[in-house]
Amino acid sequence: MITKRIIPCLDVKNGRVVKGVNFEGLADVNSPVELAKFYDRNGADELVFYDITASAEGRKLFTDILREVASQVFIPLTVGGGINTVEDFDRVLKCGADKVSVNSGAIKDPSLVPRAAKLYGDQCVVLSADVKRVGGEFRVFARGGRDDTGLEAISWIKRCVDNGAGEIVVNSIDTDGVKKGFDLEMLEAVCEAVNVPVIASGGAGCEEDFVKLFKTLPKVDAGLAASIFHFGEVAIPHLKQTLASAGIPSRTLKGEK
Repeated sequence: MITKRIIPCLDVKNGRVVKGVNFEGLADVNSPVELAKFYDRNGADELVFYDITASAEGRKLFTDILREVASQVFIPLTVGGGINTVEDFDRVLKCGADKVSVNSGAIKDPSLVPRAAKLYGDQCVVLSADVKRVGGEFRVFARGGRDDTGLEAISWIKRCVDNGAGEIVVNSIDTDGVKKGFDLEMLEAVCEAVNVPVIASGGAGCEEDFVKLFKTLPKVDAGLAASIFHFGEVAIPHLKQTLASAGIPSRTLKGEK
């Protein structure tokens, strides 16, 4: 089994980390800089930073807070929100991002993924797919889960991978913030369709949800979560110990051999 990554997610609005349920009812959590420092020092393998209202508000991602976050972490940082052009890729990479996440921008301009992959490499381009069940099929949503695009999700994700997306974050709107486990059905469909790393997002409520995720779907590379980490319901060092006890390899904590 490949080594699994544990990734906290910072959903940022107006310079603060927020969290909701099913992409709605956002509540204030903490400073993104303080949380980033905490996760960098407490076993997170990577960090995701989403400016969650940039696309809906039709603006570019705020870079001041991003620069501050990037200056505080030494783990890989993926950044998304309001990424619509290759110039946007360039801007956030220069602010300290290691990878750039795109969703609505790729839907509006399908040529964005291949152009960015050509300029910066497949490993830099992350497709973040917000997916919800509609009429019996998986459907892609844009603008932070607000707009049903009408696109069937699995074929859309496969198309983006074929065009150069080097990693997929599957955000299940149906399970987001519900804390009853990852959307295994949705994730299995994605894993069967692509051969790049797949990150599971939406639904984690306890350590056992991560164990079930990786045991059920060995092809999933990483588990991403927000509120259970932000509110101390799950501590990443203890989660990694739990995974190890279940025979699931994860990256070594700092200071361990």
